[in-house]
Amino acid sequence: MKEEKRTHVGAYGLIIKEGKIALIKKARGGYTGLLDLPGGGIEHTESPEEALKRELMEEAGVEVVNYELLGVSSFNLKWPYKEKDIIEDLHHIGILYKVELKDYKLKESPDGLDSNGCFFYEIDKLSSSEITPFTKFGLELLGYKIKD
Repeated sequence: MKEEKRTHVGAYGLIIKEGKIALIKKARGGYTGLLDLPGGGIEHTESPEEALKRELMEEAGVEVVNYELLGVSSFNLKWPYKEKDIIEDLHHIGILYKVELKDYKLKESPDGLDSNGCFFYEIDKLSSSEITPFTKFGLELLGYKIKD
């Protein structure tokens, strides 16, 4: 099987409310089935902050009113991309923000692309095996301990 190398840069939001975090269940890609931060790729000429606002509206149905840069990290992920019959070697770079919203009502319906809906999850009940590396990294930046 052929291997294809790719780099993806995205902006992601940590939406925390009363000990819970808003996460999407990934519908496709290397993180399929895992809980992930809402957000995604930065489009041509778009700033990370513009991407953050657009992606959170698309995936979670929420309007960002304030944001704070938390950190930047990258992870490598290899996964079988069945539609192209290749192994994708993905270098995934994430710019993470803590965000405040106008309204904390989430869009629970799938977006038809990456998300199977956005829901609040209790942070202290999450484990490393059910969340993406960016989710774990972001929560740890905020001082939360995630069990293995």
